[in-house]
Amino acid sequence: MMQNSQQNTPEMPDLLTASAEIRQGERSSVSLVESCLTQIKNHNPTLNAFGDVYNQQALEDAEACDNERKQGKLRGPLHGVPFGIKDLFSTAGLRTTKGSLTGTNNVPDTDAPIIERLKAAGAIIIGKTATTEFGWSGASYSRVFGHGRNPWNPELTSGGSSSGSAISVAARMVPAALGSDGGGSVRIPGAFCGIFALKASLGRIPTWPWSATEMLSHAGPLTRTVRDSALLFDLLSGPDSRDHQALPAKNESWLARCDAPLPEMRVHYSPTLFGTPVDSAIANCVDQAVERIAHNLPIRLTARPLDWESPLSTFETLWTGGRGVAYGAALQQQMSQLDPGFAALIEHAKKINLADYLAAQKQRAAFAGQVHKLFDQVDLLITPTIPVQPFAADRHAPANQADSGSSVEWARWTPFTWPFNLSGNPAATIPCGFTPEGLPVGLQVIGRRYAEADVLQFCAAMEALMPWDQHQPALLA
Repeated sequence: MMQNSQQNTPEMPDLLTASAEIRQGERSSVSLVESCLTQIKNHNPTLNAFGDVYNQQALEDAEACDNERKQGKLRGPLHGVPFGIKDLFSTAGLRTTKGSLTGTNNVPDTDAPIIERLKAAGAIIIGKTATTEFGWSGASYSRVFGHGRNPWNPELTSGGSSSGSAISVAARMVPAALGSDGGGSVRIPGAFCGIFALKASLGRIPTWPWSATEMLSHAGPLTRTVRDSALLFDLLSGPDSRDHQALPAKNESWLARCDAPLPEMRVHYSPTLFGTPVDSAIANCVDQAVERIAHNLPIRLTARPLDWESPLSTFETLWTGGRGVAYGAALQQQMSQLDPGFAALIEHAKKINLADYLAAQKQRAAFAGQVHKLFDQVDLLITPTIPVQPFAADRHAPANQADSGSSVEWARWTPFTWPFNLSGNPAATIPCGFTPEGLPVGLQVIGRRYAEADVLQFCAAMEALMPWDQHQPALLA
């Protein structure tokens, strides 16, 4: 049950509302940008969502959008709507630090495909949002931006690596933001901050420049509602010649699917994966949500823990080998400027040889085949998104997690997200309630490969049954 939060009507509209009001002349782009800048000014010093904020340029762009609308000209469906952009994405003429002290002077001359498409749809970039260094960690620890803080309790982490994007949406600084996910980086902060985030099938939204872990890395939005996310996937998906993994264009509108009645679906609920203990407050909240779904939506539910073995060593080898070798070669002269945890990852990578890497690729294929076999019998798999509650913002992992010497310690407390980067399945996090302390809890919804529309349609039905967007952190009251 949704509880323990302020229920004031938010002043910041969701994406679909904002875009419709601007197109219809019911709201000016300037007024929306001004509201965003006010929220950023009020809350960013506490929450550390944004690095660079383009106050003057955003207002000038908004004024231009308003003048064009008065002349009957619209740039696209997102005409005049401000967005936050994760500081891993290449933005032409705008600094892209990638969350690293080594990148404070990096200004790309080319937009990433997702940025090109966002601009083509008429959106305004209001600022670059915080990320962990090169997106390497699932926490929100950052020496560049300040540690990302959870809007529901600023003493706690927001999760990462798309920390700033999740914070900015949850704290009503922007209607929506862009993030990326190589092991849970939209779903982790989405769950901790109480918003919606979908990691689509690999290549659904093209990525460029090249990533050292391209077989794991995805680009996509973080939003307050499921339908907002569906709209953005409709606008941002499709092939691009720069991404050899990019998928063909979709043959349907996912926003339209969200508005269609939910057909009967076969849903399997696994309350944990790999025998991982789940915090009792999270487990109770997810159990209650699943029970409510089973009684109110047209699904055939099965429930039992899956007997899969953890592919953690596989993920560790691929993640560490890819990022450690690529960045280690480029940053050998700047190691002292790196986050100590990321520098340690580079050192770990030196111990991985080609045989190790190829063995991990083979193990990945075997695990993916096991996941895909499940979807011969079910349409959706649901799990908790994260088994732990948010911990202190200045930590990389929960205080009770002993250091194992792994280069991906964060993967030990996020064991339900990164496996589906290995398998390539679409996976979303959707808010399903609150802990007794008032912290959001996320439910993860996984679909078969390329079946994002099923995930979104189910999540839209769940959102209608258990609406959460009227709840907002007490910080905003």
